[in-house]
Formats: sequence, structure tokens, C-alpha cells
Amino acid sequence: MNWSNDMSDNAVTNHTEATPMAEIIKTRLNRREVVQGGLTAAAGFLVSDVAQGQQDPIVPMQPGLMDFTPLAIRNARGPWPSISEDYEFSVLIPWGDPIVPDGPKFSYPPTPENQEQQIGIGHDGMWFFPSKDEFNESRKGLLALNHEFGSDSHLLGKGDPESLEDVRVSQHAHGVSVVGLVRTAGVWQTYDACEARRIHVNTPVAFSGPAAGSALLQTPNGNAPAGTVNNCGCGVTPWNTYLTCEENFQGYFGATNQRSTWIATDEQSRYGFSSGGFGYGWQNFDRRFDLSDSGYRNEENRFGWVVEIDPYDANQTPVKRTALGRFKHESVACAVGKDRRVVAYMGDDQGNDYIYKFVSDEDHVKLRHEGKSPLDEGKLFVARFDEDGTGEWLELSVDNPVLASRFQSQAAVVTYARLAADAVGATPMDRPEWTTVAANGTVFCACTNNGGRSQPNAANPQAPNNHGHIISWVDSDMHVGTTFTWDIFLLSSDTHATDARFADPDAIYVDPDGRLFVLTDGEQRSNMTNQVVVIDTVTKAAKRLFAGVFGDEVTGITMTPDRRTMFVNLQHVGGGDIRLTDFPRLGDPVPRDATIVITRKDGGIVGS
Repeated sequence: MNWSNDMSDNAVTNHTEATPMAEIIKTRLNRREVVQGGLTAAAGFLVSDVAQGQQDPIVPMQPGLMDFTPLAIRNARGPWPSISEDYEFSVLIPWGDPIVPDGPKFSYPPTPENQEQQIGIGHDGMWFFPSKDEFNESRKGLLALNHEFGSDSHLLGKGDPESLEDVRVSQHAHGVSVVGLVRTAGVWQTYDACEARRIHVNTPVAFSGPAAGSALLQTPNGNAPAGTVNNCGCGVTPWNTYLTCEENFQGYFGATNQRSTWIATDEQSRYGFSSGGFGYGWQNFDRRFDLSDSGYRNEENRFGWVVEIDPYDANQTPVKRTALGRFKHESVACAVGKDRRVVAYMGDDQGNDYIYKFVSDEDHVKLRHEGKSPLDEGKLFVARFDEDGTGEWLELSVDNPVLASRFQSQAAVVTYARLAADAVGATPMDRPEWTTVAANGTVFCACTNNGGRSQPNAANPQAPNNHGHIISWVDSDMHVGTTFTWDIFLLSSDTHATDARFADPDAIYVDPDGRLFVLTDGEQRSNMTNQVVVIDTVTKAAKRLFAGVFGDEVTGITMTPDRRTMFVNLQHVGGGDIRLTDFPRLGDPVPRDATIVITRKDGGIVGS
């Protein structure tokens, strides 16, 4: 997330830029063979070779995997989306549409009662879950969809909320939608799915893992935990549940008695809490979000987690999995590693913050059979990238001697994961956002930018980093090891002399054939709008597939199982200004965020 009214991603709360190493940057940029990100058709990789810093043989992409005509630069700008001539797109489920066909239709501004039954705003991460009652699993399913944010001026038509009712509209527009989709006669539309539901800021939630039951998550008022907010990227578990990530949660809190009583603690400062927040004004009408209200002390600690949702069960209570740590989660990419242990890779989307991973203690199938969540039983690590192309995963545990003297419990370690990562000497990164895992075990992470960086390091070689880059690595021991080899996969600035130029990579996804889809969020070159670029992970050849509209972010990516339909999202279209775009051209007084359905005209695999 990166928009003009929210500079929190570029603001730095970690003021150390550890390990200055400008003298080795040139060497690192010339050494791209350690981890090329080359993908093979194999589903695994050689553990002994990886441990020695060697890779599987690089197998070039087969002919035809990127045969589409790229979208020209001159066509990648405007008030309406554009796409390669070999593809077509349609618009689906804009903000305010009912989550079931007979629900309340869009009206502006919405009421809190209607918004609670409608698609939220700020479409972001999402995943398609095939229907369990449909033979063709790519024709019908459930779409779990994040709603990251929406400004009061866009949502309400006013600068600030004037009542609790206004605040409820905003709260109900955040969170997650689960909506049923079906393709009939080639057209995708919603259907009356019994699983359809909205999960928002006031939905009951539960906690699990080391911080569950901790005093750090209890308020003096004793109010029950509720809600998820600023839902950015996502992930999917091997057991087919949805993981939604809470990112800029700190911006929804503020202090009404700021002049005399509220002073940020060190922990609150490290997470970016301030008296005014992002200007939503929730604290003026909802005490839960008032940092100066002593009755709700610790309410802020209840946000900043990865939340697990079962899309197939409308009665399930969303669970915040605290073992994965509390920070500004951008997304989470799960892999099954050695001994069927689940591994989750995560970025903390802020300048000079870190990349994390979680490893379950045991076989995830065994743990679930025993009634345990694999996301509760395991260890949390943070990455240190060394200058020689190797790295180490540093354990964030109260048993770590470095942390034992600073944290009283594992609950404190995971609740204040940023401070624990500071203490063990993790590598400050340039806004690490989405992660994705390739078939051969290579992990990719998009580092969107870091205009505040003054000192480069090996993994972040540009200072300032105005355009971002993509880093890749391979862990030892089939994802579960504590060492890895890494390299810079691509600097965005390296593309700026090409027709496929892009900047600010954000959402990324690598498909089983080795195509890396890069979705952007930031100022693009040549006055282009944000876009979808497809990259050959072996040759790094790139082609532009799609471009959005003025003022938007192109984000969120998922496909049907046959990969012949791709869904992406357009968020904060026109910055909410109808003068910039009337997308999606439904005659409304404001533009509306929406999902884009992308298909090849010949019915082929998307990206080919």
C-alpha cells in the first residue's frame, strides 16, 4: 500500500540501517548466479546442492509460455484499463455490490447496515477456492477478498466522520469478503452462496498461539476481541484455508486526550502509533481506538496479525495466529518443506523493516490429525542477508539468549516481533511486501521502494531506492533450514530502458511454469498507470500484460485451477476522484474499486 494520503509505508520507525557495506555493492550486483531464480519443471530441489550454494540446472522456458503481444507504453495510461490485444477483461464485484445477488444494492453514501452486507472497499489480496459441489472446479467457487482501506472522503463524501454511524460505515467497508462466483456462458457473476459473508472490524475473532491468553492482549475493560483491519496481502494454507494479513493497523488508532495524557510507549512508537493516526477519526466515536482511553489499553496489540479464515464455513470464527508474529504483514506465502512441515514467508511493509519466516515443528498433516494448528506449533525467524550471498534465519524465541534478557515470555516476543528482530540484528529491507514460492523452492520477495534509505546494504543496494527491486533466495534443508543463499533477482531501474519498464513492484506471484507476475503500486515511468508485467524467471525477459486507471494500485492476484482465468484488483481508483476516472462506468457519483477478470481470447493459460 502506498498512496498520497498514507505515507506510513515510507516513514521509518526503525532508525538503524545495520551493516553499511557500500564497498561490496558493485560486487553483489555483478554476481547474479548464486540464486538466479531459474525454475525447473520439478516440484522439489536438491537439498545437498542447495546447502553447498549450488542450484538445479536452469531449464529455459518452453516455447509459447510468453507468446502474447505486449501492451504498448502509449496504451498503458488513461481513465479506463487496457490490456494486451491477445487478451480481454471484464469488471466484477465493485465496492458496494451485494455479496449475494438479492442483497442491498449500492447507494451513496452507504449506510452501515448495507455496507455490512456489501463488498468492501480497497480490494487487495484474494484467493479463489473451488466449489466442493461442482465437477468443473474452474467454473464455480468462492473468492476470499481483502479490503485494505478507503478514505473518509471517498467512503462518506466528507472529510471526517461526524458520528458513530459514520465510523461504522468505514469499519464495515474494511476486512474481508467471501463471495460465491460462477462462470455461466463465459461470464463470471455472483451467486447465492451459503458460505458468503462479510468479516469486518466488529466481527468476533479468536486468538491462538503463544500470545493467546496473554495480559498483552487483555484490556482493563475486558471487552471481547473483535475485528480485522487494513487487510492487505494474503496467503493460502496447504489445508485450503485463507490467510489474511493486517498491515497498516496503527493508522486507525488515535488519541482524543493527546495534549495532556497520551504519550507513546517505545513499543507503540516502533509500530508507528500517533495521536492522529491516518485521520480516520475512529477514536472520536469508538473508544476501542482511543489510545488515551485507559479502559482499552492493549487494544492496539490485538491488530497486526495473520488471520486464518475457513472460506467454506460461514460459522467459523476467524483466528489470529500469533506464532507468526505481529508486524505490518503485507502477505504470506506458504510452502510444504522437509518432513511435510509448513513454512510461511512474510514481509513487514515498512522502510528498513524485515523479512520473516515461520516453520512448524512437525508434519502439518500429523498436527491437524491431533487437533492442533500447524500455525500454532512452530518457530518464528527473521532474515539476515550477508554480503557473500548467504544468509541466516535468526530465531525469535525467548530461549534465544539475546532476547531472554529483554522479553519475559514468548507472548512478548511475538507481540513485539519488530523489537525482537531489531535485537537479533536482522537486515533492514526496502519495504518487503509480497512473497511467492516457486516450484523448485526459490522464494521471491518484492521490495517496493525506500526513499528514506541513506546507506545501502548488500540486499538493498540502492540508496535511496526510489523504484524498488525483487530479491530471491533458496533455503537449506527444503525450506526448514536456518541458512539460505540469495541474490538480487531484478532491480526495477534495470527495466527503465526497456519497453517493459516498471517501478514499485508490490504483489507478485510465480506460476508452476515459471512466469513471475509483478503488480505495481507507485509512480510508473513514462506516465503509465500501474500495471501487470510478466517476467521469464530464467531469462528475465518481461512483457506488459495489463494496465489500470489513473490514481490506482493494481494488486491482488489469483487464478482458477486451470489457470485460464486470472483475477486482479484495482484499488483506490482515481484516488476517489470522479474527475480522474469514472471506473467502473456504472453511473455512480464516485469511482468504485473492483476486481478485474482476465482471460486469453483463445482460452489459453493466462500469461502465455
